[in-house]
Amino acid sequence: MGWRGRRGRSIDVRLVVGVLLVVGSVVGVWAIVGGLDRSVEVYAARDTITAGSKLDHDDLQVVRVVLGERAAHYLSVESDPAADAVLARTVGPGELVPLAAVDEVGDATTAAVVVASRGALAAAVQPGAMVDVWAADAVDRGFAPPVVLVPGAEVASVRHPDGPGADGPLVELRIDRERVPLLLEALASGDTIDLVPARPAD
Repeated sequence: MGWRGRRGRSIDVRLVVGVLLVVGSVVGVWAIVGGLDRSVEVYAARDTITAGSKLDHDDLQVVRVVLGERAAHYLSVESDPAADAVLARTVGPGELVPLAAVDEVGDATTAAVVVASRGALAAAVQPGAMVDVWAADAVDRGFAPPVVLVPGAEVASVRHPDGPGADGPLVELRIDRERVPLLLEALASGDTIDLVPARPAD
């Protein structure tokens, strides 16, 4: 049931029809899948971005996910953040960026303050961790009993100075703006400052 050419080869019509059916089914499947694709492109954090940090494109990566109605709650590639946008809360590595966490600089309620540690830090004092800032007033021949000066400060970064004789680590903290004057006054007065990992919330 085939056509025989000049060199004795034949083409089976059934084979041709079968190939066409396979190709047609593959194309049909791709068309259906494409039509059902409800994924959207949104931004996720490459690494930890702490609260108060400026939202930079270099800190973000584009991911395609299926969110359904929840897509409106996340930062999409179609709604780029403003040039002065900052984060109101910390976003972890790979976490989608919620729109509710994006603020303008003028609306930011936290400020950055760098504190020099007197010595080694606890292992838990890492970017994104919460710490309590303890301070002891400098008095004659010593220090007064320490008190919590800033509760629940967030660690933005930890820098370790190089070279012999270098001071302890420099810790950048994000604290409530209302607490900034208290901390700056303590630093200017030479009070003893210590960072203690905050107790987890109950």
